[in-house]
Amino acid sequence: MKTVLLIGLGRFGKHVAMKMNELEHQVMAVDKDEERVESLTPYVTNAQIGDSTNIEFLKCLGVRDFDLCIVAIGNDFQSSLETTSLLKELGAKFVVSRASRDIHAKFLLRNGADEVLYPERQLASWAAIRYTTDHISDYIEINEDYGIFEVEVPERWRGKTIGELDIRRKFNLNILGVRQDGKMLFTTEPGMRMEQESPLLVLGRLSDVRKCFHI
Repeated sequence: MKTVLLIGLGRFGKHVAMKMNELEHQVMAVDKDEERVESLTPYVTNAQIGDSTNIEFLKCLGVRDFDLCIVAIGNDFQSSLETTSLLKELGAKFVVSRASRDIHAKFLLRNGADEVLYPERQLASWAAIRYTTDHISDYIEINEDYGIFEVEVPERWRGKTIGELDIRRKFNLNILGVRQDGKMLFTTEPGMRMEQESPLLVLGRLSDVRKCFHI
């Protein structure tokens, strides 16, 4: 369990708070909008109405005591930048800030953010790959080159074992898991036989995935 300071309770911040609650983390939620704060009180440990660009207000929150600070402000870049900078100035251990443009990400990283979230770009990348291929049912981007893909078992693979396919040597791809009966199994063995109803979880470059699965 971690202690989290979440600043900015718009749509993105709201979903972060609700997921953090589900994961049983302790969350302090902050926003200038009273209605937003009140709507999230059932999902957070504590909530405060205030201006995160006010250093005195931030001091009162005890920024140093949180394991993680998330700046989820999405519609006011100046406030996001100032908040990020002040959090670091006050000794925040780890600051993750939301960006909506490339230039925003660069400024946030230069002004104290340890990492930057870029939800619009990340979702756009996922959607472009997920909905323009016939064989990929899900996709997680690791970096610009690598990703984890859930793919259908090609017809030519059915009935063969993982060892017989040897896709690590042939295509530079690693099979991380196999979905069976709605559950993902991560203990794959060379003797496991491929079935039509068993989608695969594969780690590798998008270019290698496209080549391997003829996408």
